[in-house]
Amino acid sequence: MIALTLAAGGPAAAASAGAAEPPAAPGHSDLRATVMAAERAFAATLANRDHAAFTAMIDDEAVFFDGTVPLRGRAAVAAAWAGYFEGPDAPFSWAPDQAEVLASGTLALTTGPVFDAGGNVIARFQSIWRREPSGAWRVVFDRGHPVCDPTSRPNPPGGG
Repeated sequence: MIALTLAAGGPAAAASAGAAEPPAAPGHSDLRATVMAAERAFAATLANRDHAAFTAMIDDEAVFFDGTVPLRGRAAVAAAWAGYFEGPDAPFSWAPDQAEVLASGTLALTTGPVFDAGGNVIARFQSIWRREPSGAWRVVFDRGHPVCDPTSRPNPPGGG
């Protein structure tokens, strides 16, 4: 790409090309697919009532946002989420609908809807994943946000 830029636009074009985001590493779409699969497997732990599998997918340094106080570390997250795994049915579920991976292939973002037990969308989640040297993905940050009700939105500043 840079060689093409040099031929097409000379040194000035090459300098501006150097400031652009680096191209994705080979296999970028494969990495995106693997992190989407990891997120689906993570969601399946709740559906399958498998707290141990859920805990195994959380990084030791993870930070999960739960209200106003972040949960720090795998043990804290696992303990706080244990109640969601009690009983025969999951109280909610989630599914990724988008993922992006850094060009380095080391960090990824997944996001998607959160559903109540009746299948209604109640929130959206965002998870940041770190890829380990083994290739396994672990959740390092997780946060959910309630879905906005567009009928209750106030008018924007300046009228509207």
